[in-house]
Amino acid sequence: MRMTKRRSRGDGGLHWDENRQRWIASVTVGYTAQGKRIVKKASGKTKTLAKDRLREILRDYEDGLAIAPNGYTVADAVNYWLAYGLHGRSATTISGYTILAKEHVIPALGPRKLRELCAEDVDRWLAAKSKEVSTRTLRSLHSILNRSIKHAQARDKVKRNVVALCDIPTGLPGRPSKSLTLAQAQAVLAAAERSPLHAYIVLSLLIGARTEELRALTWAHVDLDGKPDDSPPIPPSVMVWRSVRIDGETKTKKSRRTLAMPRRCVEALLLHQERQDTIRAAAGKHWKEHDLVFASTVGTELDAHNVRRAFRKVIKDAGLPPNEWTPREMRHSFVSLLSDSGVPLEDISRLVGHSGTAVTEAIYRKQIRPVMQEGATAMDRIFSTKPR
Repeated sequence: MRMTKRRSRGDGGLHWDENRQRWIASVTVGYTAQGKRIVKKASGKTKTLAKDRLREILRDYEDGLAIAPNGYTVADAVNYWLAYGLHGRSATTISGYTILAKEHVIPALGPRKLRELCAEDVDRWLAAKSKEVSTRTLRSLHSILNRSIKHAQARDKVKRNVVALCDIPTGLPGRPSKSLTLAQAQAVLAAAERSPLHAYIVLSLLIGARTEELRALTWAHVDLDGKPDDSPPIPPSVMVWRSVRIDGETKTKKSRRTLAMPRRCVEALLLHQERQDTIRAAAGKHWKEHDLVFASTVGTELDAHNVRRAFRKVIKDAGLPPNEWTPREMRHSFVSLLSDSGVPLEDISRLVGHSGTAVTEAIYRKQIRPVMQEGATAMDRIFSTKPR
């Protein structure tokens, strides 16, 4: 009779689990402070597979690495990040991330076990998505998956983040940004005079403020008089120090700026102030005072939908297709009109609140005049005398 070889002390045990129909390998790796055994287990359809998985667990244990749960999926990681990894973000941002995750990330990669996800899986997924969505959306999808797994990695659910190793391909071209010509801008300003959004559009187009900055603007940050008797005189100005972001701060530190206002902005705000006084009186006790320059009929903050709806009516009255323009393109038009009039890129960058000219060139490259004339102008001045 052939005797089976006895397992050495410390090799653990191996047995067949009839209920699970799998081989179970286990080993005691130590004891807790209370004297309780610390047992590590692994399972497989064959003896070899169960033992191999147990060895992997033991290697991780000896290396001081946490052992990820075998059933934890990509969907679990993404859902956990959506629930607990977005503190301090606005409801709009969370909603946007959730929609992208539910529509693109989870259906494709959600069932995959997180510890088995490999870079090739992510590469193939991004390549397939590049034929369906824009490059900007691709970046957002990559960011959601990357940050979800990074979040899971910090909580010992997986050993490494393979998404961070993957490049983002080029997707479909997004909606191209555009700007108004001078004639179109004049038509929009004329049409806006009949709209409650008149001053909003004038400021957006003539000082280049972001729509999120104008919605948070308060009268305390508007100086309609200036100090003309000072030396040098201080013109009327608007302090762009707030936005509708969840913390009330502007997009960047450079975005916090004070801008002199053209006369047309001052006139529009004075008229707007009179209109708001009339609306406040009509609202009576229903008015909620927040000192907002641009408010609803009861004094509360305007939301993006209010602004977009009123803006499209103005665009239609100006003879332009309303579905092809958005409020943010007033800012693009501001940059384009300044560039066409010869204002240096450095000055435009400061006016729109960018940290440097590289940001302005990257975002508004279609609005910036590409021809650099300074060298030719200087040479014409230097060699102004005709040769003999």
